[in-house]
Amino acid sequence: MKKLLLCAALASCFATSAAYAEEAKPAEPKPDNEVAFNVGVATEYRFRGVSQTRNDPSVQGGADYVNNPTGLYAGIWASSIKWIKDAGGGGNAEIDIYGGIKGEVIKDVSYDVGVLTYVYPSNHLGRVPGFTNAATTELYGQLGYGPFYAKYSHSVTDTFGFVDSKNSGYVDLGANVELTD
Repeated sequence: MKKLLLCAALASCFATSAAYAEEAKPAEPKPDNEVAFNVGVATEYRFRGVSQTRNDPSVQGGADYVNNPTGLYAGIWASSIKWIKDAGGGGNAEIDIYGGIKGEVIKDVSYDVGVLTYVYPSNHLGRVPGFTNAATTELYGQLGYGPFYAKYSHSVTDTFGFVDSKNSGYVDLGANVELTD
């Protein structure tokens, strides 16, 4: 009986989703130029698996611009951080400035190419032995197929204050899957 109830509950979930899919209206065309803003509080800010806030909350926000006909975009994003201050270099903020171009090569195959600079105002990490200025600039390229993507980021400066880390790279594989409307 429990299995029957579970099956009925699951079936009703899918039936409801199908009903919403049938009611969906065709998407309206996007405007040529769009600006979006974001603001949030996170329980912890992690970047590439490393805590930027010593496991504490952070305040974050940003703005993005995109020209839809060309795929050109630019943006700025900021977050409170603690890692530079903890390392003896002062500074408690990260500001990311980025720009690039993205689009579709063929149906369901996308690309994104750009540059991203991480700026840490008031950081003096370069005064700490074994470190250099934390500001980092990366070039990146991404290919996607449907929800899946592969992205490579290449540092053109020393990376996040580590001496002799110029030309290091980072590979990011993932998927962006919409759970529900």
